[in-house]
Amino acid sequence: MSHYDLIIIGSGPSGKAAAIQAGKLKRKVLVIDRKDRLGGVSVHTGTIPSKTLRETVLNLSGWRERSFYGRSYRVKDDISSDDLKNRLHKTLDYEVDVLEHQFNRNHVETLLGAAKFTGPHEVEVATQAGETALLSADKFLIATGTKTYRPKDVPFNGKTVVDSDEFLELGKLPRSLCVVGAGVIGVEYATMFTALDVRVTLIEPRETFLDFIDRYTISEFTHQVRENGLDLRLGSKVEKIEDAKTHVEVTLSNGRHVRTEMLLYAAGRMGATEALNLKSVGLETDHRARLEVDRKTYQTTVPHIYAAGDVIGHPSLASTSLQQGRVAACHALDTPTLKESPWFPYGIYSVPEISTCGMSEEEAQGRGIPYEVGIARFRETSRGHIMGLEHGMLKMLVSLKTRRLLGVQIVGEGATELIHIAQAVLNLKGTVDYFVENTFNYPTLAEAYRIAGLDAFNRMPIPEEFKVKRKGKA
Repeated sequence: MSHYDLIIIGSGPSGKAAAIQAGKLKRKVLVIDRKDRLGGVSVHTGTIPSKTLRETVLNLSGWRERSFYGRSYRVKDDISSDDLKNRLHKTLDYEVDVLEHQFNRNHVETLLGAAKFTGPHEVEVATQAGETALLSADKFLIATGTKTYRPKDVPFNGKTVVDSDEFLELGKLPRSLCVVGAGVIGVEYATMFTALDVRVTLIEPRETFLDFIDRYTISEFTHQVRENGLDLRLGSKVEKIEDAKTHVEVTLSNGRHVRTEMLLYAAGRMGATEALNLKSVGLETDHRARLEVDRKTYQTTVPHIYAAGDVIGHPSLASTSLQQGRVAACHALDTPTLKESPWFPYGIYSVPEISTCGMSEEEAQGRGIPYEVGIARFRETSRGHIMGLEHGMLKMLVSLKTRRLLGVQIVGEGATELIHIAQAVLNLKGTVDYFVENTFNYPTLAEAYRIAGLDAFNRMPIPEEFKVKRKGKA
């Protein structure tokens, strides 16, 4: 039986980062993945594919140029599913190739197969070659991620009623699409396909969606996507989904019906832990099959077993999963040299993008923090006008007491890139004065920070050090 310092189950962002970190520490490490290729959900069905699809849609549809050339402008008139898949597969092949190279360079061993615990320090792996391998390790990291939630009353058929994994293998582009679930995945795909001029209906049973985002920001986003043509229906529960062969029929609790060519069910995900035989090592999961961990060390209730990434729940981001994996590996291997910064950015790759960092207005109110708001519109910047941006907004929250930046929310082109300025200022405990006193490249969208900063600054009391001290008469 082969023995390792650390065995990692799953090769997504957290598993990859943990393995490379362990390799850098010169430890004997093995990564087990049940898929036929490394990379996990992030590479094959999640983060990378959906963002690649978004970029392909925006390029081929001519979406970014329509404010100049009209709504009928197209780069390619007849966009097919093959157009979308070609770029997708090239990107995925590249990602897997880079990952394999990183593992080889850091002496990380890999094994493709389904793993399950057979004892406190042992796992059994059913390999793709039809063999069974017994392995042991001092420490384990569970990084199995999540899988799609597939209720029994939804008639999935892989063609016209699909989950988000199957959606990537479209045989053809539908003329109309119904998306059930206005979470991050549902919102991203619904707005992408609206940009392709597909008639999209997005259904969310609750009255609100993306509740972790500032409500004013969501209001701005909602206005934009509805103007783009998305039919957003909130507050109506799905009573029945019927595969009528020629179309899909959705019956809502308010009595209305939605009839489309295709339905994407994107209402939640489950932890991919069912096959791990966790009870044999004394681990329990929650109702969504996710694991509880210490959020500083990523240690589970079993001291030598750690977990990181989407399998531990919120925030379920590839970016945070990468850092969690590194931190978990350091603690598991008794070299806790890494820690996480308190503020991380949240990015939603919809059309338009949303990105936030720090507090929302609701959170500041809940904590009883007196604050001021500064707002900038992208159309107020020269770069925004050059790019033809009719929409886009940056909102800044500033403490009235300390003048420190509390949070930034951005909706619009490049939001997920721009947010890192806010992240740096937040982590360095900067104030609104940073945005007022510093010069930004001109013309850039980043100028929106200065505009929003000035907007907040001009509403706030003038600091003592800024007041002109008048000398008295001699």
